[in-house]
Amino acid sequence: MYTRIILPLLFRFDAETIHHTVTSFLKFALAIPGLSALCRKLYVLEDKRLERTVFGLTFPNPVGMAAGFDKNAELVSELSDLGFGFVEIGTVTPRPQPGNPRPRLFRLKADRGLINRMGFNNKGAGPAAERLRQFSANRGGRRVIVGGNIGKNKDTPNEQALNDYLLGFRALFDAVDYFVVNVSSPNTPGLRDLQEREPLTNLLTALQTENRQQPAPKPILLKIAPDLTDGQLDDIIAIVAETGIAGVIATNTTIGRDNLVTDAAQVGQIGAGGVSGQPLRERSTAVIRYLHERSGGTFPIIGVGGIASADDAREKLDAGASLVQVYTSFIYEGPALAKRINRGLL
Repeated sequence: MYTRIILPLLFRFDAETIHHTVTSFLKFALAIPGLSALCRKLYVLEDKRLERTVFGLTFPNPVGMAAGFDKNAELVSELSDLGFGFVEIGTVTPRPQPGNPRPRLFRLKADRGLINRMGFNNKGAGPAAERLRQFSANRGGRRVIVGGNIGKNKDTPNEQALNDYLLGFRALFDAVDYFVVNVSSPNTPGLRDLQEREPLTNLLTALQTENRQQPAPKPILLKIAPDLTDGQLDDIIAIVAETGIAGVIATNTTIGRDNLVTDAAQVGQIGAGGVSGQPLRERSTAVIRYLHERSGGTFPIIGVGGIASADDAREKLDAGASLVQVYTSFIYEGPALAKRINRGLL
């Protein structure tokens, strides 16, 4: 019913507008007494065989919601009710920012993908942390791991980026279970320059120094672009070893436009932005496999990019991922996606 009736109706509206409409309705509906419990009965698959212990955390299942869907930590409870074992909020920046001008989210229906150039639109790290504290105090027995994806503000020069990441880290520290350092979004000018070996090593070293001063340090992961060369991926492996971070998320969206089914003229009219969804599946899997094999499996990898089924998830896991995340496919496949993937993984 979702793909044949609901999805065509949703696709009659602007992508970003309908996202906010649907998520607002979801929050409203699941606040009605009894509906949250009904939703969990329909969509949550509880099975000990699905549990995964990765970088010291026990995940109730290996399927998570990737960053970008819940930028402001407003939907953790609802996404848990839809069967996700973990939710990564953000990307959040120290100060609120509006992001790039709209329109900035576009569907590639023929490719079952998206192009976005959102630009880290969010309400800031402080408000996100407060909402997460409220969720933690009222989680109602929900088992869900929460990650905090942090970035820098657009108007912060790269030379001062470390301060932004430290501010985000400090604001969220007591509210999340793990951190993700996002230097790989293509939608903040110059951000991907921070993926180069020297600035990235300096950034992660400083965050780890801050982290180790805490009574209970949190796992820190690095989210990387799919557009890195093999040489750059070798650098990532070396940086993980040198800085002692917990792992890598592979991958963010791609700036590539190869092998798209969507008409090239339409893609050209959309313009800049990162491609997600099915067009990213093969490349993200290749990056996971390369990192896993070249590193000898010395650090965990969370696989994301083009996962729309249990077979897609298993492909990532077989390539070396310990956990997987979805986002774009959730839009195309509907609310039962996490349960379908988890059932297929049993």
